[in-house]
Amino acid sequence: MFTGIITAKGRVKRVSGNDARRFEIECPYDADSIDLGASISHAGVCLTVVEKQTLSSGSLFSVEVSPETLRLTSLSNLKAEDEINLERALKMGDELGGHLVTGHVDGIGVVSKKRNEGSWLVLTITPPENLNRFIAKKGSITVDGVSLTVNDVSDTSFDLMIIPHTAEVTTLGKLQVKECVNLEIDLMARYAARLSQFPEMPA
Repeated sequence: MFTGIITAKGRVKRVSGNDARRFEIECPYDADSIDLGASISHAGVCLTVVEKQTLSSGSLFSVEVSPETLRLTSLSNLKAEDEINLERALKMGDELGGHLVTGHVDGIGVVSKKRNEGSWLVLTITPPENLNRFIAKKGSITVDGVSLTVNDVSDTSFDLMIIPHTAEVTTLGKLQVKECVNLEIDLMARYAARLSQFPEMPA
């Protein structure tokens, strides 16, 4: 589990493979603090560390991505030198600063508009049609691994207001119109929708 609070921006140093891919990620995490087999969120996608090495400025670690994950997420678009949002897995006792995030992407959204309101960045995201009913004004959503509050919704899109700090320490500030983003809906919305499919329990 994760919180959607990004703890580092990594940089893709090397991509190999076709149907399945291996990404080598350089980041400021101390290599000694990363266990082989550890889960790290990459732009909202939970991946397993399979190799690591120490660098003077942090670490270089490798993850492997299956064809199914490449098909269902935006990781298929990653190339060398791209930046990526990283978050270590939640530990018992850690502060839950965002909301509970599983690292399992529900769909790929597209940035349809981008504008500034003062120092704030406003992004309009068009989600897959099947996710619209799970997205509510002032509700939570994860975009490329970042826990965010939905500012407004329409029938086909939703707006996010990104504070300057978040725009700077994550990849959201560099998103451009027509770029794809990984979306994970709020767990509470998911379970509420599932419960609504069943009749009420008898008293």
